[in-house]
Amino acid sequence: MTFMTTFITLDVIIALLVVLITIVTLRLGIKVVPQSEVYVVERFGKYSKTLNAGLSLIVPFLDRVAHRVSVLERQLGEQSISVITRDNVEVRLEARVFFRVLDASRSVYRIRDIEAALVTASSSIVRSAAGKLELDDLQSSREAMNSEIAENLHTAAEVWGIEITRTEITDVIVDKATKEAQRQQLNAERKRRATIAEAEGERRSIELKAEADLFKSQKEADAVRITADADAYAITAKAEADAEQTVLLAGAISKNGQPAIDFEIAKRQVEAMGNLASSESTKTLILPTNVTEALGTIFTLIESSRSFK
Repeated sequence: MTFMTTFITLDVIIALLVVLITIVTLRLGIKVVPQSEVYVVERFGKYSKTLNAGLSLIVPFLDRVAHRVSVLERQLGEQSISVITRDNVEVRLEARVFFRVLDASRSVYRIRDIEAALVTASSSIVRSAAGKLELDDLQSSREAMNSEIAENLHTAAEVWGIEITRTEITDVIVDKATKEAQRQQLNAERKRRATIAEAEGERRSIELKAEADLFKSQKEADAVRITADADAYAITAKAEADAEQTVLLAGAISKNGQPAIDFEIAKRQVEAMGNLASSESTKTLILPTNVTEALGTIFTLIESSRSFK
């Protein structure tokens, strides 16, 4: 009875040991990796493989998870970096660096402290980038400088399995003396711009006045030219009319002879007396005694010309 009891107890212990070993083996061999991490596995102290997110299997008692590495994007603490610009002005730049792990094995086997290494590399690269710019360009060229820093830092961190997602220059800090110098320079620049704007306004006013005078002169010249053309046209028309009248008169003379000549002379005399009588300065008009004879002659000539026709 005692022997049977001892045998049963031994079987139970062995079974419990087998169950325990099985549980430990499964626990050591099955790994569930979170989405935000990767596991670095070593076998006998040497890198074996990297486990990505999800369920994975390793060899129990031979393999072990040596490092759990976060793959989330991280940022370094805010850095205050002293730099000297191209125009020899010392300023302090507040910088931020964002990064994430791409190759977990290199991030743990090639360098011990990633963040300290990135701080050192970023400080050197920021000083180099800012040293190429003058103080006035430091603010306006911040975006270009961020791109240059990120590109150069990415090249330096690639060997550690790190990706630099972005860099940010959050602030540019200058001392009081530099601020005062900038303020004076800004005031001088404003005065210069105001003087230039005033001079430009005066110059534009003079130009507009000159253009107005030129336009007026051109219009006056156009008016004089138009008047001259009208006078010339009137003279030409009158000359043509006189020529036509002369032609007609010559034709009448060639046909009617002396009566036509006497008629034209009498008509001119009547026109002259009419113009003299209509003058404003004429108050009393004394005509010679032969005026009646002249008028009678005109009527006679008119009747003659009718009979000729």
